[in-house]
Amino acid sequence: MLIVAGLLVLSYCSMLVNPAKAWGFSLLGLMFVPLSIVNLLLLLWALKRLSRSFVIPLLALLPALFFMGRYVRFDSDKAEDVQDPTLRIMTYNVGRFALHDEDSGIEGRRQCADSIFHFIRSQDPDIVCLREFRISDIGQVRSYLQRQMKGYSADFYLFPMSNGAAFGNVTLSRIPVKGKGKIKFEESANLAIYTDYELHGRRFRVYNCHFESYNISLPGILRAIFKADKAIVSETGFKMKRSITRRPQQVDKVFSDIEKCPLEAFVCGDFNDNPMSYSYFRMTRGRKDSFREAGDGFGATYARMWPLLRIDYVLLPDRFRTISHQTPRVRFSDHYPVVTSVEL
Repeated sequence: MLIVAGLLVLSYCSMLVNPAKAWGFSLLGLMFVPLSIVNLLLLLWALKRLSRSFVIPLLALLPALFFMGRYVRFDSDKAEDVQDPTLRIMTYNVGRFALHDEDSGIEGRRQCADSIFHFIRSQDPDIVCLREFRISDIGQVRSYLQRQMKGYSADFYLFPMSNGAAFGNVTLSRIPVKGKGKIKFEESANLAIYTDYELHGRRFRVYNCHFESYNISLPGILRAIFKADKAIVSETGFKMKRSITRRPQQVDKVFSDIEKCPLEAFVCGDFNDNPMSYSYFRMTRGRKDSFREAGDGFGATYARMWPLLRIDYVLLPDRFRTISHQTPRVRFSDHYPVVTSVEL
């Protein structure tokens, strides 16, 4: 009980400790939900045995009551009497249009991409932030996006591949664009792009961020563990440490740019980090989480570990209000999209 309770307490500290200096805290943050569940089971077990030791998991769980709302909500305030102009934002990691198999009924990247863009159009967003967008011919990006999303302008930065294809971030909008830029990260195929808009006389900026991925396969890890393949386990540990230590540097770089920006900033993206992380804690300074304002049920966005992982976010300036937040469970990618409506 003391060990599990201590680990849960350390997971609370993961928000405050920069993983670049102590990367193990990031792993404890990832374990917040499982550790909370184990402590709850131990609490019930101790109560059943009428043991005084129930106080150990009880004390460890008390702070979790304040943090659990970052993962699941059932009492979110619903916006009423909306009078000001609204903005509808979608953020979506499309996974390079690679989720195509017999079970899904989708064959090939082209059909997967068509399905995703058909879904996006059905949601009628004003701004769409895509990550891991992939196209087979880098010279056809703009014409392809114009065909798929008529009436939307496109801002993008793509990394070329050796076979002529490219992948990266894309921001689509049907709002007048007043400026744009990019924030590249050192030794990384991840980045952030930003676009400035003006709507009903209000100017604001939207950051489309993709922070460092783990680049590991969970099924591969499990197979390596069961087969005792030390080489794969060691390689996995190296990749996790590398991504965990790179992410805070990338987060700090984007946060520094936000602080210099004269406009109010929305931050959308795949943080590859959970709500108990340094990345989340840093990026929510001066901003509100749309899920915590208007979400309902589980907020998880990573399909393969639903309902444990919420790593995709829409963060908005404090003075704006979230009207609605949805995470449609459509299986076109290994991520679920996030669709948020905001009162300006």
